[in-house]
Amino acid sequence: MSDDYLSRIGKLIRDARQHRGWTQSQLAEALATSQSAVNRIERGNQNISLEMIARIGEALDSEIVSLGYAGPMHLRVVGGRRLSGSIDVKTSKNACVALLCASLLNKGRTVLRRVARIEEVFRILEVLNSIGVRTRWINDGGDLEIVPPAALDMDAIDTEAARRTRSIIMFLGPLVHRLDRFKLPYAGGCDLGTRTIEPHMIALRRFGLDITATEGIYHAEVHRTAPDRPIVLTERGDTVTENALLAAARHDGVTVIRNASSNYMVQDLCFFLEALGVRVEGVGTTTLTVHGVPDIDVDVDYSPSEDPVEAMSLLAAAVVTSSELTIRRVPIEFMEIELAVLEEMGLDQDRSPEYAADNGRTRLVDLTVRPSKLEAPIDKIHPMPFPGLNIDNVPFFAAIAAVAQGKTLIHDWVYDNRAIYLTDLNRLGGRLQLLDPHRVLVEGPTRWRASEMMCPPALRPAVVVLLAMMAAEGTSVLRNVYVINRGYEELAERLNSVGAQIETFRDI
Repeated sequence: MSDDYLSRIGKLIRDARQHRGWTQSQLAEALATSQSAVNRIERGNQNISLEMIARIGEALDSEIVSLGYAGPMHLRVVGGRRLSGSIDVKTSKNACVALLCASLLNKGRTVLRRVARIEEVFRILEVLNSIGVRTRWINDGGDLEIVPPAALDMDAIDTEAARRTRSIIMFLGPLVHRLDRFKLPYAGGCDLGTRTIEPHMIALRRFGLDITATEGIYHAEVHRTAPDRPIVLTERGDTVTENALLAAARHDGVTVIRNASSNYMVQDLCFFLEALGVRVEGVGTTTLTVHGVPDIDVDVDYSPSEDPVEAMSLLAAAVVTSSELTIRRVPIEFMEIELAVLEEMGLDQDRSPEYAADNGRTRLVDLTVRPSKLEAPIDKIHPMPFPGLNIDNVPFFAAIAAVAQGKTLIHDWVYDNRAIYLTDLNRLGGRLQLLDPHRVLVEGPTRWRASEMMCPPALRPAVVVLLAMMAAEGTSVLRNVYVINRGYEELAERLNSVGAQIETFRDI
């Protein structure tokens, strides 16, 4: 074993020991060896067997070595640091994946600008490539070119990639007009509890889509029909609305969609459909009227707008670390309720005049937040369909409420078990009481403390834990952060650019 590997293993062992709160003597006692031997191991000055590494990992309750595959990515966070300067909001994850699915409507060349290089996007690209769609990154700025084949090869679909993203469900709408029958793997993504696809089926049946589900596969048959009356969505969901829009886009006629979501990703999809030549009336309302185009063959260039949930993440990072930070390119229309609640809690903030995003439609501002003495809100924090408080922004209020004076009730009524993951903040010194699977009572202010823990399997709670680690004095470790990489591009590096100290590493 090389000296370099010995040093790296020694550093991992030392960090794991320190996170456990043990001295070298305590570790030596657990291993039935001497303190001097542990000291030599941690300095990389002693050969060490795999058996000993396994024993050390078991004693410290920390996986030191992963064998047979590239180990998962972890984050080491040195907390208690103030942030400063300015940081830009990236384009919307949820808009980008919807637009990638929407590119299947177009026979021509689609270029999407500044697409987030995130795992969710990579999974959709892997699926597109597997069925014959050609994609390539045009430059380092994240511009992406998509060229579809004359015929899609659905038999060659990358099943593993498809099952790692819930966005695959949005292939249904475009494929209604391209294929008479096809198969799709079950949708995956975050572990947020059971989420039925029945609202999608109710909407898409109106276009003649019939689905049976067996052994992890959706079997789809299409007997094309025209909706004879408005489609009323049984759930005002974002992806449900997007699927209905995608199906209506190539329907030769007028489709009315009621109880539609008017959230940010839906609006971006509507703007993109207009660039394809599809007229959409009522954008930003709950009734959308789509004038479909049966054949779409255009070269289109579109810029998705910025991500309000990432903007909320960055705002929360500033709040929990008591920092002054300017967050640029904030899509203010989709943050106004959150900011109104935070102002009532005592947040010191101001914003620039509005300006247009690159799509020419979304309104942006630059938002500056400053250290503030926050008080718990009088009313509970709960999501509502847009223009209410965004469901994906609710978890960040757990971290914010933890630094506020008083008790805050958070009611995350949409998902079965996401609220449960917020109680991971208790490992970092938080005082969160789970009242039921949907309600958490947060008591602040919090004296954060460093910890080592596994990343929650849901995207937003995972980032909330990371933000709390940034506020906690000392060194924390967040293990297996794939779920964060699903939704954020180079989050650690970008936070480091404004004063955080976050190191990415993998087990050897």
